[in-house]
Amino acid sequence: MVDTTTIEEFKASLRGELIQPNDEGYDDARKVWNGTFDRKPVIIVRCVSTSDVINAVNFARDKTLLISVKGGGHNVAGTAVCDDGMMIDLSLMRRVNVDKRNRTARVDGGALLGDVDHETQLHGLAVSAGIVSHTGVGGLALGGGFGWISRKYGLSVDNLISAEVVTADGRLVTASAEENPDLFWGVRGGGGNFGVVTSFEFKCAEIGTEVYSGLIIKKFENAKKYMQFHREYVRKLPDEMTVWMVVRHAPPLPFLPKDVHGKMIVVVPFVWLGGQPDGEKLLKPIREITEPHGEAIGMNSWVGWQSGFDGLVDHGARNYWKSHHLEELSDGCIDKIIEFAGKMPTDECEVFIPHMEGAPSRVPENETAFAHRKTPFVLNIHTRWRNGSDDERCLAWARDFHSSTQEYAKGVYVNFISDMGEDRAKEAYTSPVWNRIVELKNK
Repeated sequence: MVDTTTIEEFKASLRGELIQPNDEGYDDARKVWNGTFDRKPVIIVRCVSTSDVINAVNFARDKTLLISVKGGGHNVAGTAVCDDGMMIDLSLMRRVNVDKRNRTARVDGGALLGDVDHETQLHGLAVSAGIVSHTGVGGLALGGGFGWISRKYGLSVDNLISAEVVTADGRLVTASAEENPDLFWGVRGGGGNFGVVTSFEFKCAEIGTEVYSGLIIKKFENAKKYMQFHREYVRKLPDEMTVWMVVRHAPPLPFLPKDVHGKMIVVVPFVWLGGQPDGEKLLKPIREITEPHGEAIGMNSWVGWQSGFDGLVDHGARNYWKSHHLEELSDGCIDKIIEFAGKMPTDECEVFIPHMEGAPSRVPENETAFAHRKTPFVLNIHTRWRNGSDDERCLAWARDFHSSTQEYAKGVYVNFISDMGEDRAKEAYTSPVWNRIVELKNK
């Protein structure tokens, strides 16, 4: 309990807004992307400046309040919001300043990927990051950050030049290769609990404003044949080509026959960072190995492509993820994927299988806190539904699916963990990296 006078004094010290449970806008402010969570902080501080963040951290520490930090609020584990503590909300801090000459971008801690794309694309640049434009940069980047151009240009953490961090004692420090290098090591993949990052400085990639990209929709009945081909072929592709797989029910895509809508399909999305003729040659075996339901392929604006999947993962639905890094996409693993995909509990669920490798795999595993750089594939079991009455059924499907594929796994991506217990968090790191993260977070 904090007395009213103390709250008012704290409120007066802020440039931003302080919201309490009885205030207008409280319920909207505490909402996060994953509708599973209905947590109720006692104070929400909507920061507009670094000084607000420092004041909030100092106040919460002095009053022994648990802190959660909201950037985009997109983390599947709901870590942006806490019960009975303080939520430090950075969502009003969304500036992106691009240095065209040096090809860098300074990004506020509350910025979304769409903010970054819109500003960097004014100069034909891009930051290597995620694939949904309403994802927050902060949470994504601190866990690693991969997307359509990471095989060529590295993970988000590989392109981080520096970060401004408010530490638990209320100091503002710079983390870079030159300043606080141990903290710089940790924020590149170590996830949360080092401090509050109020701004990031990233290297940008020069990709132009359009990329050759698209979707190839494969028939589910040919899934095994295609997956067996895919697991070999994509590993031979140059870093400029990224080809993934998504198994799900078909959305009502305009290029698909109406009788395919709602049926199980295998989606093969790709991005090629090069000339269209060369991309077409590399794509030809993928297109021909099994018959497609339909295709949508061509030159697409980067901003449009980056936001093209937003509607499938809009805010408010209930989400639960189980995930593995895969040592290989073996026949046994493929059989399990097809088996469980065939009994998805809702039409919004999907199995996401990105191909990794490329530039990130050539970074030494102890150079950053992102440790699992060598595994070729990720399996993300994305369970998504709307009604609380379906919780038990949906959770059981995901957990059973996850357990049945455990034997093929080697670690997990920290941003894909819904159940963030210590044992599961450890699986996101090698033992030496885990021990160093614990030591650093204690510091």
